Amino acid sequence: MTDFTQQEASYRELANSFREELLTAAREAQISAYAPYSNFSVGAAVLLSDGTIYRGCNIENASFGLTICAERVALFHAISDGRIDIAAVAVVTSAPKLCKPCGACRQVIAEFSQAGNPIAVLSASLSGETSLETILDLLPDTFTLL
Repeated sequence: MTDFTQQEASYRELANSFREELLTAAREAQISAYAPYSNFSVGAAVLLSDGTIYRGCNIENASFGLTICAERVALFHAISDGRIDIAAVAVVTSAPKLCKPCGACRQVIAEFSQAGNPIAVLSASLSGETSLETILDLLPDTFTLL
C-alpha cells in the first residue's frame, strides 16, 4: 500500500485513489449494522492519511436518542486508537438515492478537518450513484469554539 501524506495529495485525491477500498469496507461494515427499528442499515469507512481504514455501522437503540450513526462509529473507532489524521469518510446505504451524513455526523467530521485540507466525504447509494465532496461543501459554516 502506498503511504500518502497530507502534503503529497489533497484529501479529495486520496479518497479518489482509495474509492473502491473505502466503498468495499463501508459495505462490509453495513452487514454488521444493528437496525431492528428502522431496518435502515448503514456502513461507513474512515480513511486515514496513511491509507489505514477503520469501519463502523449504525447501532440503534430502543431509546431512539441513543442510536449512533455509522459515520461516528467509524470516526470514534479511529480516534479511540489515537488517530485523528482523518482524510476521508465513506458512507453507504441501501437506499436507491444518495444519503449523505446527517448534521451531527457532519459536525463531528468537521471537528477533525485540518485547515486547508478538509476531509473528503464519499457517499454511495444502492443503485451505484456516488458523490465525492469535502466536509466544507456539506457544512460550510461549522460550529467551533476556537
